[in-house]
Amino acid sequence: MSESQKKTVVVGMSGGVDSSVSALLLKEQGYNVIGLFMKNWEEKTSDGTCSATKDFEDVVKVCETLQIPYYSVNFIQEYWDFVFTHFVDELKKGFTPNPDILCNREIKFHLFFKKAMQIGADFLATGHYAQVEKDTTHLLKGVDPGKDQTYFLYTLKKPILEKVLFPIGHLPKKEVRALALKHGLATAEKKDSTGICFIGKRDFKEFISQYIPYQKGLFLTLDGKKVGEHEGMAYYTIGQRKGLGIGGPGDAWFVVDKDPDRNIVYLAQGEEHPSLYSYTLRATDISWVGEAPSFPLSCKAKIRYRQPEQECVVEEIEEGLLHVGFTNPQRAITPRQSIVFYQEERCLGGAMIQKRGTSLYEEQASIVK
Repeated sequence: MSESQKKTVVVGMSGGVDSSVSALLLKEQGYNVIGLFMKNWEEKTSDGTCSATKDFEDVVKVCETLQIPYYSVNFIQEYWDFVFTHFVDELKKGFTPNPDILCNREIKFHLFFKKAMQIGADFLATGHYAQVEKDTTHLLKGVDPGKDQTYFLYTLKKPILEKVLFPIGHLPKKEVRALALKHGLATAEKKDSTGICFIGKRDFKEFISQYIPYQKGLFLTLDGKKVGEHEGMAYYTIGQRKGLGIGGPGDAWFVVDKDPDRNIVYLAQGEEHPSLYSYTLRATDISWVGEAPSFPLSCKAKIRYRQPEQECVVEEIEEGLLHVGFTNPQRAITPRQSIVFYQEERCLGGAMIQKRGTSLYEEQASIVK
């Protein structure tokens, strides 16, 4: 009997193709596989259907095809308490939080992980595009560069990674779908989920307005000229162009800064306006996957999920506070978004952006003075 045949794996089944193929591969490898669906949000759509119900129906179909047992666990209250309320609170303060990272830390790899262990699992498996290096327990990027999800997983620690499997991390997405089609899985052609973690794709302004009252304020230029009124700081993020409702001559307008205390959103014209760029940032809430590195640390980093990695040097200003200097200026550095650090294929960890450094616009203004 192989090692895998002695082990039980609980697969976090979301009702999507990635977790479905993860369960398929683990069963083929000889593991004792159990499907576990997690319900974190309950709300009917405009046509009266509930997306969570549809997702669980797809989980049932896949598990029955694979002939594996399946269960459901309800974390609606926990998701509200530990993820969604924090998300809303951050928006109220004028920040742009990332609920996916908090969801992974507090729900998927904490509460859900504990539930998997309680029902007798040796491992928890998910459909994330990531890998764990054998023996060292380093977190490695997924093979598919367009799908790598280590940006959202940087808060995971070695004790958790020792008991986590990412069965599709070594595959490109097209091969995952091909495997699902080959084995007749019901989710083979199901669209990928997008939008807020476990809530999905929504009209952001319409959805958030249910939880944050409209509080109009001013759109100002950097020199204090009024160019319009905004509907609430929560609806705007640094670098945003769409949805501002401001026309007129010249280049398009972009959000370049926010002042939560005065409820002001600052705008400038031009996608490459120097106020959008800075060489430095400070970050807090640091989380290293393994041991903390030695400083100064030369590595690469991403300040948003889809961004190519950028060369930088990380220094520790004091315990719990990092200074990051980039080789090239970075566009739209946004407070309360995450910066994630890499060396080659390894994800070292990350931190929460506290503030950006002096913008190129500010630097130019100081030179003129």
